[in-house]
Amino acid sequence: LSPIGAQTTQLLVEPPWTPGGLWGQMTLTCQGSGTRSATTCSKDRQHWGQEGPDHFIVTESGTYKCDRPGTGLSPPRSILDDWLVLQVPAQAQLEGDTVTLRCRV
Repeated sequence: LSPIGAQTTQLLVEPPWTPGGLWGQMTLTCQGSGTRSATTCSKDRQHWGQEGPDHFIVTESGTYKCDRPGTGLSPPRSILDDWLVLQVPAQAQLEGDTVTLRCRV
């Protein structure tokens, strides 16, 4: 576990919707204050190639995570390739917030 207040590793999805969808090119960016040059990514619990020190191009559906020494493993991000996907904005939501939903067909 990370100490309270410590920087953690995050896997950002562009375009920024959750779950991500393969209706175009998806880019995953691994962010954290750890060692950038040693960033690795996994897909469905298996090591997966990288497209640079912290940017990954996604062409397959699956569950992705990145690991950056010093700040650790990111939470998982799902990328789907389904006919119909209900998406929400990728940023954190709080109770009472107005949320825009997007249905991708």
